[in-house]
Amino acid sequence: MKLKLLPLSAAILLSINPFSALAQGSGNNAGSQKNTNLEEVLVTGKYAVEQTKTLDTATGLGLTIQETPQSVSVLTFERMQDQNITSVLDAVNNAVGVSSAEVDNIRNDFYARGFKIDSYQIDGVPTSWSLGGDASETVADTVIYERIEFVRGATGLMTGIGDPSASINLVRKHANSSELTGFVNVGTGSWDKRTAAADVSAGLNESGSVRGRLVGRYQGGESHVDYYEDDKSTLYGVLEADLTDSTLVRVGASYQNNDPKGATWGVLPGFFSDGSRPDWDVSQTTAMDWTRWESTNTNYFISLNQSFANGWELLANYNRISYETGARLLYVSTPCNWVTGACVYLDKKTGSGLIAQRYHSDGESKQDSFDVQLKGDFSLFNQTHDFVVGALYSDQSADTFTQVPVGVTAAWDEIPVKNFYEWNVPEPQWASARSHDQNIGTEQRGYYAATRLSATDNLKFIVGGRLATWLRTGYQWNSGVDYGDKNEFIPYAGAIYDLTDSHRIYASYTEILKPQEQVNANGNFLDPLVGESAEIGLKSSFLDDRLQTTVAYFDIQQDNLAQVDTNFKGNPDNPAQTSAFIGAKGAQSKGFEVEVVGQPIDGWNISAGYTQFSIEDANGKDLNTNLATKSIKLFTSYQFGGVFEKLMLGGGVNWQNETYSAGKNPLGQADRLTQDAYSLVSLMARYAITDDLNVQFNAANVTDEKYYSQVGYFSTYRYGTPRNYTLGLNYKF
Repeated sequence: MKLKLLPLSAAILLSINPFSALAQGSGNNAGSQKNTNLEEVLVTGKYAVEQTKTLDTATGLGLTIQETPQSVSVLTFERMQDQNITSVLDAVNNAVGVSSAEVDNIRNDFYARGFKIDSYQIDGVPTSWSLGGDASETVADTVIYERIEFVRGATGLMTGIGDPSASINLVRKHANSSELTGFVNVGTGSWDKRTAAADVSAGLNESGSVRGRLVGRYQGGESHVDYYEDDKSTLYGVLEADLTDSTLVRVGASYQNNDPKGATWGVLPGFFSDGSRPDWDVSQTTAMDWTRWESTNTNYFISLNQSFANGWELLANYNRISYETGARLLYVSTPCNWVTGACVYLDKKTGSGLIAQRYHSDGESKQDSFDVQLKGDFSLFNQTHDFVVGALYSDQSADTFTQVPVGVTAAWDEIPVKNFYEWNVPEPQWASARSHDQNIGTEQRGYYAATRLSATDNLKFIVGGRLATWLRTGYQWNSGVDYGDKNEFIPYAGAIYDLTDSHRIYASYTEILKPQEQVNANGNFLDPLVGESAEIGLKSSFLDDRLQTTVAYFDIQQDNLAQVDTNFKGNPDNPAQTSAFIGAKGAQSKGFEVEVVGQPIDGWNISAGYTQFSIEDANGKDLNTNLATKSIKLFTSYQFGGVFEKLMLGGGVNWQNETYSAGKNPLGQADRLTQDAYSLVSLMARYAITDDLNVQFNAANVTDEKYYSQVGYFSTYRYGTPRNYTLGLNYKF
């Protein structure tokens, strides 16, 4: 399959313009100089970034969204405020072309174009999240971020090894104001929700060359799920100093603590023993009031931006991320015979049949990342071209220690659930002895370079590549870990052709390589995922750049794509293994995306998009059927004028088509867990009491839709959040 898409991509790139060689005539170099400071990205209206401002997420070249040969969506902080988006999970659920699947209260998986997202960046620098996602990164507070960028498609040039799904870049707020400015906010909501937030920026010396910013938020309250209570604290501070006119240093730190009570581990039972499906209340839980899943994330960072007289820039970054987790949990499951594969399911009448594991763990993870980048432009053949070269080194270690209840002699606790309808498991006394069940080291190295060559004033080619190393070693849960790849070359190619000043077509191509952590039924790691990705599209702007549109078509081909093994009944050699996967051959995802964002008229802001794709194996069998293949994301707001100038109203709808997972039910019959197509409707209203004080009301899932937020495991599932409200008071200065 390797290089199947390359001829197609090359033909597209060459057909964009017949002049594929560098231009002979004189070029127009106006506007070729770029300021790539991240804080320079501003917004037009409220939901779109300015066309002249630059992003580094996809290529590192400091290109605008219109110049980037991939689909890019941005959630601005203003959009997040309007829609009351307070977590990374919320952001994903409301961004075009991406989706989520909730595993439990803490863990969430993100997807795009039919594949899992595992490429993340902070301020454009690749980062690795904690193993297993158990350090609350997916529910991290967004108050510290100026915007969140989603670059769909493969981003191996900047992020290294990963899926051809998307890369999520979390752009921190920067200390870019020499005047005292900011806001404070308090709020309340459904289930006794309580919030308080503040964001303060100021100059710290008379000239304003030293600036600071402090941001924080507390969120607490109960939930629609029995026993569950949220308790989340976030604090972020950053200092910036202009050492000279050409040297900027930024130093900062962030702290996030998530300490939910009544936390669940896993999802709800999805079958009765007679083969029928339960219809649980959305408040149903497998947790107890004593279960906890606390996590603390601490991040220290320093960055240097050095500009040179010739317009080139040197960027250097260091990040230190530390995670600490502490869990006391219950895992409810269906007991199975390791030899025969026969399972005992929940009895509809008596509530018996299930088993539970009482679990206690403490874990920590540390990650050090270094990144250096040199970029600038050069002249050749009367045209201005761009170049970037960089290197990244990252080292992550993760350890987990577990304790069993006193009196348990086996390595793994297991007790019967006598009646799931009325059960009550008190917290046990935990043994003092700790087992070191996980010790993992992950090393990543990358060297990359790319150039944008101006063939003519209207035609530009981007070529580049990354030499990537990704290695993981150690052990976890009675199994050795030793997989990865060294010095793998990942090519990238793209082209942009300006049809007019407002319309441009583009194409891009890259290859895919990803070591896989998933294991098969025998506990062996799957072979690496390999493949290639191609994309073509049209980017346009209307109404003096007030409204921006993107239309994209993509074609992705892969081998060894991990699929849930729905016939997995357990691994007798490793009782800790709760799931297994198989590698699909010849997987292909193809589809299209349409996005519209901007402010077409004064006061009216809109963000809307439609995504559609299909994903099949070499035999035409649908893959990843638990993911929606058609979706609509829409949010809009209108600031009134005249006598109603103090009022803003908004609303949105997120729609997706049917999803399902397939397997055999307790009677041995082929069956499906299906979520029908559904829509989630949101509303908002804001009223300005004074120029600086406003009150805001938000309602989510207005129609109180009851839906599954996870259907990927066939015999278990999880419900989404029902109708809820928030009311906030915001003062800005």
